[in-house]
Amino acid sequence: MKRIYIIGAGFTGQTIAHELKIKRIFGKVVAFLDDDADKIGRKIDSIPILGPIEAVAELLKKTPADEAIIAIPGGTPEQLKRIYTVLKKAGFVTIRIVPSISQILGGEAHLIQAREINVDDFLTRKPIAINLKESLGYVKGKRVLVTGAGGSIGSDLCRQLLSGGAMRLYILGHGENSIYEIEKELKILQEEGVGEKATIVPVIGDMQDRDFMFYILGRLQAEVVLHTAAHKHVPLLENNPVEAIKNNVFGTKNLVDASVASNVKRFVMLSTDKAVEPNGIYGASKYLAEEIVLHEGGYGRNYMVVRFGNVLGSRGSIVPLFKSQIFKGGPVTVTHPDVKRFFMTIPEAASLVLHAGGVGEDGMLYLLDMGEPMRIQDLAEQMISFYGYEPGKEIEIVYTGLRPGEKLSEKLWENTEIPVQTEHPKLLKLEHQKFFNGNLYGLIEKLRPICFLDRSQPSVYRSSDTLRRILQQYIPTLTVPDTHLEQSRESRREPVLSIGT
Repeated sequence: MKRIYIIGAGFTGQTIAHELKIKRIFGKVVAFLDDDADKIGRKIDSIPILGPIEAVAELLKKTPADEAIIAIPGGTPEQLKRIYTVLKKAGFVTIRIVPSISQILGGEAHLIQAREINVDDFLTRKPIAINLKESLGYVKGKRVLVTGAGGSIGSDLCRQLLSGGAMRLYILGHGENSIYEIEKELKILQEEGVGEKATIVPVIGDMQDRDFMFYILGRLQAEVVLHTAAHKHVPLLENNPVEAIKNNVFGTKNLVDASVASNVKRFVMLSTDKAVEPNGIYGASKYLAEEIVLHEGGYGRNYMVVRFGNVLGSRGSIVPLFKSQIFKGGPVTVTHPDVKRFFMTIPEAASLVLHAGGVGEDGMLYLLDMGEPMRIQDLAEQMISFYGYEPGKEIEIVYTGLRPGEKLSEKLWENTEIPVQTEHPKLLKLEHQKFFNGNLYGLIEKLRPICFLDRSQPSVYRSSDTLRRILQQYIPTLTVPDTHLEQSRESRREPVLSIGT
């Protein structure tokens, strides 16, 4: 039978040990490891408490266990890194960790939530403590719709929403596989005692389909909408600008209009620091989407935007990319030695978004406190070291140059936006002026025939050059490439396949 050591003999560790005792198929807990002198030497349910952790490392080398579970939800990144290093030296085959304090609702973790430890756990600040069960009072007994529910942030919102007491949780996405996976996971979590018994309803659909949005919002009668769905990959969207606007702008407008028509009481859109003074298409699309949502606020509806920076470990983000590059022996690619980004873990971002949704005011723009930006070079070096290699020697780091739509550093607010502290220390409110001088919907109508075929003006359909030049009239920071494929389209008489696709 597998031998299991639990790191941390507190409430969470004891809860995990009790579950393992019931489900003996997973193995036997042979000891707790703890640094608390008042606990060392005692027993809990006949399980001895050994410690301090570093002091017993040599002993563990002689009798290595198959698995260790770190049950310290409030542990700092430095503390977790130290424990991980000790456990690896002790020869543990598997090291798992329970959710951080920002994920545990009601103060209770479950064995099913334990996951393999990864580099993300060492790269961020001390986890925040939010009483989400209290904050999520606004979803209790309600019908809640999450768009992009199969994505990194959307799926974590769904996991945390399980404990909110929602009557129904609608999980909407365009990709059937991701929706299938999160539905299956949520139901397993419920079976294992995580959260309350909300009815989970999967919905496959596309926000770009306006008729469907009005139909499905009318049919579901959702009272709360959490909007995470968006195309997000900066270089990819630079090469596919029309699709970026079609999905992120028109998709958001369809969803917002349908929500207003269906009397949705609370609407929370997730946005990005790239919407601040955007120089690329992705940032511009989110900038417009922010304005669409904020425009509907102030009429007694709680429609708001929550903006934040990068999240560690999200699909397609830099952490999975670096990991794959390290596993193939390098090199690890960094765009520029001085490039910096704001980072936050997925669970922390999700919990703060949910909190903002409960305390936020209609028509307001909120900002998650991202702390200090991290140099991507430092992130690459830390990841290389985490996986047991020496940066620059065993795994090389090469610089590839900034790509279109990228900046050396990001800002979290415009010069005209004033951050104001709220009651929660990690949530800021931005005093925000609506932009576009009342021409928001005029701009959208100019973009419409580029994204959707209008037979009265077919020449602009899918014209990324026209798209960029219209956008730049309203967003001066947006970069329009000097040399564009479409400029030579007529002279070369060849189709431009990449434009707007």
